[in-house]
Amino acid sequence: MGRGILIVMDAVGIGGAPDAKDFGDFGADTLGHIVTACQKGNANEGREGPLKIPNLLKLGISQSKRIATGVGLDGYSSEKSGHFAAATQISSGKDTPSGHWELCGVPVKEPWYYFVDKEEPIPVAKIKQCLDGLGITNFLGNRHASGTEIIKEIGESHIATGYPIFYTSADSVVQIAAHETKFGLKKLYELCEVATQVFHPMRVNRIIARPFVGNSTINFERTKNRKDYVIPPTGMTLCDRVVKAGKKCHAIGKISDIFAQRGISTSVSGMSDDQLFIEMLNVFETSEDGDLIFANFVEFDAFYGHRRDVSGFARALEKFDQNLELLFQVLSPKDFLIITADHGNDPTFPGSDHTRERVPVLFRGPNLTKKNYGIVTFSDVGETMARFLELESGQFGNNIL
Repeated sequence: MGRGILIVMDAVGIGGAPDAKDFGDFGADTLGHIVTACQKGNANEGREGPLKIPNLLKLGISQSKRIATGVGLDGYSSEKSGHFAAATQISSGKDTPSGHWELCGVPVKEPWYYFVDKEEPIPVAKIKQCLDGLGITNFLGNRHASGTEIIKEIGESHIATGYPIFYTSADSVVQIAAHETKFGLKKLYELCEVATQVFHPMRVNRIIARPFVGNSTINFERTKNRKDYVIPPTGMTLCDRVVKAGKKCHAIGKISDIFAQRGISTSVSGMSDDQLFIEMLNVFETSEDGDLIFANFVEFDAFYGHRRDVSGFARALEKFDQNLELLFQVLSPKDFLIITADHGNDPTFPGSDHTRERVPVLFRGPNLTKKNYGIVTFSDVGETMARFLELESGQFGNNIL
């Protein structure tokens, strides 16, 4: 047995979810539509031409998409190498926590609370309950919004009034933005801690502190001091089982936040995806056989999917693909790699929310006996990694291999 490496390309869906219509996402296909835009020359900002992802193609991502939708990636259907599957989610959401939890063997069976209305979705009485006792008399926002956009729109009003900015999305989340120095980071965290007492009992999964800096709309910028307050997983996750077996789970990116710091041995976050990729490679120097290296690369989602930036999403995919060369250099023949995703976020689709899609499952490692492993569930992904690491069986999922 070597090390297990589980990489989540946040929001890199491949279409084909059988229940997409129930989520208002019929026809969404994140990767497929990006490839088409590149082929047509509609994604040439900062890059040019067809999408260049040779390593993902060698791993089998085009065939994975063919399993999901019946159609491979335009122009790449002749790729024959790799070991692949496509995964379908059974949890009731299309957000990051539900996707990651289910990938680790804990489907979200009881639905979380979602704020459906686009305008004034969060009950005002609940927001004011958060403000009571902190000397804050009012708030701004309270709508579905992109975090960067709402800061641009009302960040100056926030500075002038001192009122925090509340907003949400299609996720089960309450996000609170405030200026890191003028409002104060400590005060923002205190507000979010109170908000957990108000919203977690409602089964709102996450409260997120979103500090930013700058003097005006021109230079407002979110900082690395984001903090997530998450309801802990309701069952034994893959991370928990790794630690229980006496091994280490090394979290890269926002993994630790997603799992409420549970089942995490070491964690690196708060930097760009490029930097996180290097930090992930550095972990190979200290990790041991039986350890799990669990990484989330979020910029596909946060920087480009939510902002409906097709060119940016394509650039991020191409950079990630280049970085895979570095990963392949440090993998040993005993190591087992799975690359997957947690949901979609089709940048060609209306709105700015996640999209309900199937996700790719790409394998590299020992004991791969065939190429096409068909349609699987998210929980099958985690259970396959658990079996490789010789962990106790989970409640959900089967070994794909």
